[in-house]
This record gives sequence, structure tokens and C-alpha cells, in this order.
Amino acid sequence: MSKLLQRLCDPKRSGVYRASDARAIMDVTTGSGLDVVAIDASEKPLQKLASALAFPEWFGGNWDALADSLGDLSWRKGDGHVLVFTGYAEDKDVLIDVLRVSAEYWAGRGKPFFAVLIDPARKLALPELYREA
Repeated sequence: MSKLLQRLCDPKRSGVYRASDARAIMDVTTGSGLDVVAIDASEKPLQKLASALAFPEWFGGNWDALADSLGDLSWRKGDGHVLVFTGYAEDKDVLIDVLRVSAEYWAGRGKPFFAVLIDPARKLALPELYREA
């Protein structure tokens, strides 16, 4: 098992990270049992998340409802959840806060939850998910 996959399977390391490229994450998680979803949330982030994660009809379409939905995910299968954001709105602070709270929630329950924002320019003030060769 690669170091990256080991990290993504470790609930204690759950959190919000950045990476330069989604390809390595998608490649290493293939067949892993993790629920991995790529999301372009550059426009209408709540709607894009709801669609990508197949939120139930009760999803309220606001930030509180997003937090509630990410804290459930009972309709999603997998040993853990990895959300790979290939795009995100300029005003992403609320999204990052909700993702951090969700990661803490899942880590406390022993299930991995990672949100990875793809940031090739390395401008986001987030920790790197992994060191690239």
C-alpha cells in the first residue's frame, strides 16, 4: 500500500488539504474501498456538492444543510470519504470551514474523511496532502 493510500485510510489524519494534481489521488484510490468523488465547485458549490454526492431530497441547499448532510452520508458506500475539489469558488472560506468540521466529526468516529482542494499554484493556506516527487 502506498504512503498516500495509507494516509487516506487513516481516520486520525482526516482533514482539509491541498494538492497540485488530482490524478495521483484518483489513481491510488482505485479499488481501495474508499468513496472518492471529484467535484468542480467553482460555480454554485452547494448544488454541485449535492449533485456529486447524491444528497437526499431533504437537503436544504444552505451551508447548515451541507454540514448536516456531510455528517450523515449514510447513503454513500465506502470505508471512508475523499472529496477532491477540482474547482472551487474564490470565496471558499465557508466551504473549507464546513469541510474541517466534517473531517473532525468523521475522525472522531474512526472513519476517514478527506477534502482535497487542487491547487497547482500552491496559494491556499492549507497543508499539503502529500509530497510530490
